[in-house]
Amino acid sequence: MKCGQPKSGDRDGKRVNAMYTREQLRKYAYFDEKLQEMELENLLDPLTGIISRGHILWFAQWLIEHRIPFSLGMLDLDNFKFINDTYGHHVGDAVLCRVAEDLAGYLEGFGIAGRYGGDEFLFINLRDVTYDANKQMLTDIYEGKVLRKNVYLKECEPYITGTIGCATFPKDAEDFDALFDLIDRTLYRGKSKGRNCYIIYVTEKHANIEIRQIARHGMYTTLSSLVRQYENVPGLLNKLRAVTPLIMEELQVTDLYYAGKSGVLHSVRGQVIGPVSDIGNLMTADYLFSTNDLESIRKTAPFFCELMKKREVETLVAVKISTEDNRTKGYLLCAEPRNLRIWQEAECAILFVLAKMLAYTMQLDGEELP
Repeated sequence: MKCGQPKSGDRDGKRVNAMYTREQLRKYAYFDEKLQEMELENLLDPLTGIISRGHILWFAQWLIEHRIPFSLGMLDLDNFKFINDTYGHHVGDAVLCRVAEDLAGYLEGFGIAGRYGGDEFLFINLRDVTYDANKQMLTDIYEGKVLRKNVYLKECEPYITGTIGCATFPKDAEDFDALFDLIDRTLYRGKSKGRNCYIIYVTEKHANIEIRQIARHGMYTTLSSLVRQYENVPGLLNKLRAVTPLIMEELQVTDLYYAGKSGVLHSVRGQVIGPVSDIGNLMTADYLFSTNDLESIRKTAPFFCELMKKREVETLVAVKISTEDNRTKGYLLCAEPRNLRIWQEAECAILFVLAKMLAYTMQLDGEELP
């Protein structure tokens, strides 16, 4: 069966072959009891064949009622709307099925996967209930067992990443509502850090996270702060250095880079990185370029690619600094070593606005980046 194709009967119907068998589920007392009352298909999500929303939630509550320790995780696929909009909903369905299949397969023997709804999955891990054990388990998920890999379909090969929030009963919470609140908070924290990461609940770090406060800190607040800090200091490089801490905080990066008239990449902090004379080859009419596959740019920009490889960069976003008369004055760059992520539209917008402010200053004052 190819992922995304009907497992049994009509794609839009409710009958599917199980991702889980009766034998697999009867190992768990909750499902053993349910299977005495109903058919297997009534426990399953119609599209993916993993556990339905209701029963994965009821299973978690059953475990809590019976005081059985477990970890609960929520996985939210990154940029899933882009897949649907670009390739069509049939490809989106295929991706959901493949992720469900890989997640259920990875958890086999110690956990259960369910679909929470849309592009969100829940998983219950009965084996790993310490921070270190969960960290190893989630590292495996992110090293190609489930995420950070291509899904090979007939018409395309979308690269799949996701964000996960995770917490443990009874270590982190004593009841279901509190536990679910913690995974919701940690998931939201992961999204705010740039997605494509997991967050395991730690009281010292995450007890005071308020989703409403994070959500309230929106694009207007960020851009208005950017403009104020930029305008408050004289000199092109001073302006760039003044706003770099804000950029680092908002984009969750450790540095910001620029290349000016010399064609040499510099860290805003002052370090000379190396020549990037062919970076312009990555941009034709576009002002922005991003990738999470450096090999894809080797032919187009071999020197730049090699420099990024030496720095162990896995993904990058670059913005052209271009004046109103379309003269290229340089580039802004975020290039994090050993950090694979997908750059969000709002993050790219922040860099774009900064590049435009720099270009305006250059045109007005005649300054240039070195």
